[in-house]
Amino acid sequence: MNLIWGQIGGFLEGGQGRILWVRRRLGRGLGGGVFRGFEGGISGLRRLSNGFVSVLRWFWGWLWRERFLLWGRGLVYGWRPMLDIKVIRERAESVRARLARRGDGEEALVDEIVDLDERWRAQLTEVEGMKAEHKRASKVISTLVGQEKFDEAERHKRWMRHHSRQIASKERRADRAQRALRALILKLPNLPHKSAAKGASAADNVTVREWGERKAFSFAPKNHRALCEDLGLVDFARGAKLAGSGFLLYTDWGARLERALIQFLLELHTSKHGYTEVSPPFVVNRACMEDVGQLPKFADQAYAVREGKDEQNVGKHWHALKKFRQAVRQGQDEETLEELWQAVQEGKDEETLGKLWLIPTAEAPVTNMHRGERLSYKDLPIRYCAYSPCFRAEAGAAGTGTRGMIRVHQFDKVELIKIALPDQSYDELESMVSDAERVLQLLGLHYRVVLLCAGDLGFASAKTYDIEVWAPGQEDYLEVSSCSNCEDFQSRRMELKYKSEEGKGCFPHLLNGSGTALARLFVALVETHQQKDGSILIPEPLRPFLRADRIPPQ
Repeated sequence: MNLIWGQIGGFLEGGQGRILWVRRRLGRGLGGGVFRGFEGGISGLRRLSNGFVSVLRWFWGWLWRERFLLWGRGLVYGWRPMLDIKVIRERAESVRARLARRGDGEEALVDEIVDLDERWRAQLTEVEGMKAEHKRASKVISTLVGQEKFDEAERHKRWMRHHSRQIASKERRADRAQRALRALILKLPNLPHKSAAKGASAADNVTVREWGERKAFSFAPKNHRALCEDLGLVDFARGAKLAGSGFLLYTDWGARLERALIQFLLELHTSKHGYTEVSPPFVVNRACMEDVGQLPKFADQAYAVREGKDEQNVGKHWHALKKFRQAVRQGQDEETLEELWQAVQEGKDEETLGKLWLIPTAEAPVTNMHRGERLSYKDLPIRYCAYSPCFRAEAGAAGTGTRGMIRVHQFDKVELIKIALPDQSYDELESMVSDAERVLQLLGLHYRVVLLCAGDLGFASAKTYDIEVWAPGQEDYLEVSSCSNCEDFQSRRMELKYKSEEGKGCFPHLLNGSGTALARLFVALVETHQQKDGSILIPEPLRPFLRADRIPPQ
């Protein structure tokens, strides 16, 4: 932008300089009078342009620092940290102490952020001072020209050209500091709420309540993998043949049960719990992933979609760094490869990372529906629910539930999203947990609600409840829902605000939860309701959706 301002100023200064040269040679006769008129016009135009350019420069600087610009498919961000920079500046000790509760060491970044922020603001102040000096010099030149002190005016012009280059250099340095500051703040997770349990790991989570009893069997119960193979519900071998380990192929009654569960969940949350159903894209841009806190921290767990033709990265499967990188291509062979194709890349690879991402949860697109908007306090709370497949590159360590359906790369889920007023958000969190619990109650599944300790919180969460269902075949609890209040961590990042009753722009609190996740719900259901004859008894609320009261034995 500075180059543009320089071109405008240079053109006008050059025009005035050429008229002064002609005027000196014509003297004070008629020709001189004519050129004095032209000179006055050019001088006035130059003063007007200086004011206009100053306004544009100010606006560009404000826009770059405070807001974002749409550019191409994604977003080019200015100054929009996930945590309020003012809080970090003014209450650094408190921020450091609250981050220390997480136990991940992020509190060490606070001092570095404060120091970099001070240097960045000092650089901005210096630039603004230089711009003010530049503006004063411009007025001096206009005065000198009016007094016909042309040589002195020319010296000031040379100084201004040199000064403009210095300003541009200082602005570039300030921009680099700003980008470095933003990169640091992106690494900071949300601050734990004071009611989050104390602790460093999942072992310190607190069980809040339980519902129902563990199922007692009069026979030796099977695990879900055996049930799925015996009843033909899931073809694990062909799923792996199609896409690799961690991908499922539902068949016959299994496919029908999965579809029935999705319909049951959506109907329950829309007709009984007051959510509005939406059907989002299953692919989002990087901005959506950053806004909800998935990037940059979890880039190695995400699937990136790459656009365009890249012969080196085309392939069915390849192995690198002991991780399978997977690509999907259109066309039959190298010669018939279509010009436009999309490759799915697993894990983090800076050289081939794509612009779009397969969603890890519907939270990414649905929470971003109102990104950059200004809502009214009268519109809140807003409640959405959405079905989507979810894609997770890192499904689990080898041997940790990787056989069967417990840890997979793709699974279905119905997500719950709320946009709430700050003073109501924790009541909305409790009701969201109750909505998810109702699913398991209607399906007759024993579960427990767990309050996560600060050390086990998700990156964007201030407070989280997990709902864990009992799976008899695993003899263990499985997480099927995680309900979180992210407070203003995400809304601040995506510039989502609401207008308060007093007319002030405020950041709402954003909440998300699973209502619930499949395939673990599928696992708990078939393991809990298996019968001695090998059939699966279907809970009564699910029967209208499956149109059957049991899955028959083979």
